[in-house]
Amino acid sequence: MILTSFFEALIKYDFILYALIAGILVGVLAPMIGSVVVIRRLSFIADTISHFSLAGVCLGVILSRVIIFEKIDPVVMGVIFSVIGTLLIEVVRHFYKNYKEISMPIVMSLGLALSGLLINLSPQISLQYTTGLLYGSIYSVSLANLIIILVVSASIIIFAFLFYKPIITLCFDETYARISGLKVRLLQLAITIVLSLVISLFLNVIGVLLISSLMILPIAAAILIGKSFLNTVILSISFSEISVIFGFIISYHTDLSTGPIIIIINLIIYVVIIAIKTIRKRYFKKEENQNLNQI
Repeated sequence: MILTSFFEALIKYDFILYALIAGILVGVLAPMIGSVVVIRRLSFIADTISHFSLAGVCLGVILSRVIIFEKIDPVVMGVIFSVIGTLLIEVVRHFYKNYKEISMPIVMSLGLALSGLLINLSPQISLQYTTGLLYGSIYSVSLANLIIILVVSASIIIFAFLFYKPIITLCFDETYARISGLKVRLLQLAITIVLSLVISLFLNVIGVLLISSLMILPIAAAILIGKSFLNTVILSISFSEISVIFGFIISYHTDLSTGPIIIIINLIIYVVIIAIKTIRKRYFKKEENQNLNQI
C-alpha cells in the first residue's frame, strides 16, 4: 500500500521523478568519490568544499537580484566557488610540509565567514532558502538541473573508468605512483575538482551539512565487510542506494525532509553491520576456545 501510493505519485508528479533520479545519481557518485577521499585520509575535505561552495551560492543569490546578472543560477556560482576552494586547499597545503590537513579548516573558516557575511548582506535570502541549503531540498530539482546533473554524472563515471588504475595506485602507494611516472599532482587536482563538482551539484539535493555524511558513511560501513577496493565501492553504492530509495519512501509518507532521513538510514546500516561483525567475532572466538578445550 505504501509502495503503491509512492509509485503512483512518482508517475503523476514530474518533480518527484526528477528528485528520485537525482537522489539515485548522488547515491552512486557520493560513495564512489568518498572511497577515494577515505583511503586518501581526506574525509574532512568534503565538509570544507561544501561550506566554501555555500558562499558561492549566497553570492549567486545576491548577483541574481542585480538586473545585469538576473539570469545567473546561484548553483553555478556554487560550482565556481567549490573549484576555487579546491585550488585554495592545494595552495595552502604547500606551506605545511608535515601538517597538510590544516589547510582544510583554514579554507572552511573562510567559506563560513563569507557565507555569514553574504547572508547578512542579502535580505532576499529567506530562512527557508538557507535551511534548504543546509539540510537539502531535493524536490526543488528542476528538469534543467537534472540534465546538468546527468551530463556531469556521466562525465565523472567515464573519468573514473578511464583513470581507475592510476587512481588506485595513487590511493594506496603515492611513492610508487611517482616512481612509475604518474603525474601525481595533476591527478590529485583532477580528483579534488571532481569532488568539488559532485558537492556543488548536489548541494541543494542533500545539503551542506549532510553531503559529506553521504560520502563517508556508506564507505565506513562497506570497509568493515569489503574484501577488495572494488568490492568495497560496490557495497558502499548498494548501501547508499538503499538509504536513498527508502529515504524517499519514508519522507514522502511522513512529510519529513528527505536528506536527514537518508543519512539516518545510512547510520542504521552502519550500526547493523558493526553489530553483526561484533556478534560474529564473539561467536567465532567462543567456538575457537571450545575447540582448544577439546584438544
